[in-house]
Amino acid sequence: MTRIVIVLISSLLVAVAPAAWAFNCPVVIKQAEDLIKKAESGKVTTDTKPLIEEAKKQVAEAKAHHETAKTKRDHGDAVRKAKVAMAYAEEAIVLQNP
Repeated sequence: MTRIVIVLISSLLVAVAPAAWAFNCPVVIKQAEDLIKKAESGKVTTDTKPLIEEAKKQVAEAKAHHETAKTKRDHGDAVRKAKVAMAYAEEAIVLQNP
């Protein structure tokens, strides 16, 4: 009986997991946008402005990849671009705080 329950739960997880991955793009893109807003709300200097601009560019590309995604790879590209944007925004935040 226990084995049957474990097999059913495992099957359910395998069936539902890919659907959850497809909706991961908007979450990561939103996190990147929030970090960019945080970077913009700080003291923007000549060192941080190009980083913030690059982060915005990467988020725009991530949104485009997500909206036109036809395969898992396209969604993966969207997530990667959003994470790169987050890295640029985090770098700008670090440079703002001595």
